[in-house]
Amino acid sequence: MNILIENNDTLEYLTSAGQWTKNPLGGKCYPATRAAFRVAKQEPIGKFNIVCYIPDTKQFINLDHGRGAGQSDVAEEKPADVAA
Repeated sequence: MNILIENNDTLEYLTSAGQWTKNPLGGKCYPATRAAFRVAKQEPIGKFNIVCYIPDTKQFINLDHGRGAGQSDVAEEKPADVAA
C-alpha cells in the first residue's frame, strides 16, 4: 500500500525529487495520511488528493483532499471603485 499526493488537475503524483510523474510507482510514499497532507498543503498546486495505491491490484482509494499553496481557481476580487 502506497500513500501518495495526487495533483487533482493533472492526475500526477509527487516524487521524492519534488517533480510530478504519471506513474504511481514513481510517487513518493508517505508513512501516514496526515504526513502526506501536511506536505501537500505546502506544494505550489491547487487542489490535491491523498490517495492509497495498491500495486498488486492497481487500485486507488481516495483518502483525503485539499488545496495547496498554489493560486486558487477563483479570481482575486478587486476593491470596488470609490466615486470621488
